[in-house]
Amino acid sequence: MTEKPSVLFVCVHNAGRSQMAAAWLTHLAGDRVEVRSAGSAPADRVNPAAVEAMREVGVDMSAEVPKVLTVDAVRASDVVITMGCGDTCPVFPGKRYLDWKLDDPAGQGVDAVRPIRDEIRTRIEGLIEEIAPGPTA
Repeated sequence: MTEKPSVLFVCVHNAGRSQMAAAWLTHLAGDRVEVRSAGSAPADRVNPAAVEAMREVGVDMSAEVPKVLTVDAVRASDVVITMGCGDTCPVFPGKRYLDWKLDDPAGQGVDAVRPIRDEIRTRIEGLIEEIAPGPTA
């Protein structure tokens, strides 16, 4: 892993799970980690329920837009975390791949998105401890 680890979150539409994961990692790890997200078939916009659920916990992702998954994004990342994108993610030797099984927030209201948001936060906290632990007091 490079001095500053990089993580790519991938889901089909890059509108919910991967956007929330990227926002959590950016929020919790700050500049200790380079963060990317993308989708194999990006939506037109980020899921409004996901944006609202994140806003409730003080994380603003209202300016985010779904991005298309590229080979370059995978190549530039140390860790690639997929969330229901199946076999559409290119695989390169030397990369660490994780597949997080998470409910899809597509078409769900904020009440259904909150538990997904909270589960993602828990996973992100564990990931940070592994790849970019903060200074000890």
